[in-house]
Amino acid sequence: MSELGDHLRSRRALLGPADVGLISVGQRRVPGLRREEVAQLAGVSVDYYIRLEQGRERSPSAQVLEALATALHLGADGRAHLFRLAGHAAPVPAPATPDRVDSALLQLMAAWPDNPALVYNRAYDVLAANPIAEALFGDFGAHGNLMTLVFTEPRAREFYADWPRIAANSVAGFRRNHGEQPNDPRVVTVLAELLATSAEFAELWVRHDVRGKSQDTKVFRHPEVGTVTLRLQTFAVRSAPGQELVVYQAAPGSPSADALKMLGSLAASRTI
Repeated sequence: MSELGDHLRSRRALLGPADVGLISVGQRRVPGLRREEVAQLAGVSVDYYIRLEQGRERSPSAQVLEALATALHLGADGRAHLFRLAGHAAPVPAPATPDRVDSALLQLMAAWPDNPALVYNRAYDVLAANPIAEALFGDFGAHGNLMTLVFTEPRAREFYADWPRIAANSVAGFRRNHGEQPNDPRVVTVLAELLATSAEFAELWVRHDVRGKSQDTKVFRHPEVGTVTLRLQTFAVRSAPGQELVVYQAAPGSPSADALKMLGSLAASRTI
């Protein structure tokens, strides 16, 4: 036995399947998560996790410790304690991505009447949206958190015509952001919330897919203008590390371009 193993075992006993978005199967003889469930959430083999709890493996990597801290819903203090027990320096909390969007960027976004544009942080919190983006995404998408929108908003499955692909790509992008700054306070919070509330997110999370956003095409089903197919481009905001700008564009002369013009007219009429 080891202090690390004892700590893992005690934290595991405090969580149930519902706390991490898993479905309970079969009768449970002991409280808490099973070892194989923690291993699944952390993306490690069951045998490796058992060795950690039994003290036969005493030198897990920092990456494994981060995964275990996330799987066990450890806060900042619990994460630091886990690292110390494993002989690693306690992780230094990363500074949060700035929430303020540069005024020059806001002016640029406002000058695109036919191009929906959003700025979001590492956790996919929407920090700014131009008027046509607000008209496209509506009250449930132009503000708040895009990950929460995809996985917990019932309307998302109708809004995104290809929801399974959007969901998988969203998790892969979130995984990349988490890997770059695993201690970002907002990323940690959103991850814990999604693991606790969405079984579909949890299933995708343990796949460990990693993809950044660059170019893509999305098909939206808008309640007022119908189906809209848009190409998107994503850019890092160099003046604010962690922020990204995503800009949507319809093919010139297409029905989707006409739909965007209609959305722009609707957005303008609502501001009068």
